[in-house]
Amino acid sequence: MENLAVATIWYNDFKKELPSAEGKVFAITGTTSGTGYVAARTVAEKGGAVLLLNRSSDRANKSLAKLKEEVPNGKFVPIECDLQSFESVRKAAAEIKSKYTTLYCVCWNAGIMATPDQATVDGYDTQMQTNHLSHFLLTAELLPLLEKQGGDARIVNHSSGGRHMTPNKCLERKYLEKNGGNLGGSEMDVGKFSGAPFLRYFQTKLANAVFTKALHQKLQAKKSPILAICADPGMSATSLANHVDGAEDMMKGFAERVQTPEDGAMGILKGMMDPDVQSGVHYGPAGTKGPAVINEEKPYEVDPEGIKMLWETSQAATGISFEI
Repeated sequence: MENLAVATIWYNDFKKELPSAEGKVFAITGTTSGTGYVAARTVAEKGGAVLLLNRSSDRANKSLAKLKEEVPNGKFVPIECDLQSFESVRKAAAEIKSKYTTLYCVCWNAGIMATPDQATVDGYDTQMQTNHLSHFLLTAELLPLLEKQGGDARIVNHSSGGRHMTPNKCLERKYLEKNGGNLGGSEMDVGKFSGAPFLRYFQTKLANAVFTKALHQKLQAKKSPILAICADPGMSATSLANHVDGAEDMMKGFAERVQTPEDGAMGILKGMMDPDVQSGVHYGPAGTKGPAVINEEKPYEVDPEGIKMLWETSQAATGISFEI
């Protein structure tokens, strides 16, 4: 759906105001297309080094070639990382730690939406492991490099408006536990964003928001200068729903409410690069499109029980003791 006829409105002026990224290293998941691709390209244009964490594929190779073509002097480093395998995630983190002593920013952009009710090789829901659990593991593994960077190093999680669409307005434990393939089936109504595949997606996006709040609270309690930021792309014309029957026609019907990947990337780029960004805050459009502004936090994003449950289940799933 990146071919949807939508014009970029705000990004170009926004990019001009971003500071230089010279001397800084950024790690970004999911850079083969959409907002992740735009973020990688923008950081490179500003002089930063970009670690591209993607599954090994033709698509990853082609996107890297395109990035090098668009930013000839860009510093791009591909890191093989399959977010549906904790083993692959650990290998990616080990590779990064073997090559770098510091990181300025990690941006957990990668995500999948409304996929079939299936388990990963580790037994977890494919959406939850891709969108949250593997990013939790990456954060735990790479936090020491952010701490060594010091200053305003930052962790940026990419959520979506789906975080507000969980029917019970809370995180549910079963989605974070080893229940992959047993979470409601695969039937859905695309036009209504309803059905089990969307429910699983909404849970992952709320997990992104709750994880950010948990990180912020724990880092603040430690008096750490590291920032924890959340963002969302509004309704952007990306490839996120390309696999869903009927999604293209639905998006065409929403054309006036949709923005380009460039405009959609402003939230994560603000979190990644803006020197005045605030920790613990969510940045995204006020509606489905527009400049990235502070979004009002909701009670279910900062619920103490939800934060505690997310941290405990994420540690249990990934097998890592993540103490800040």
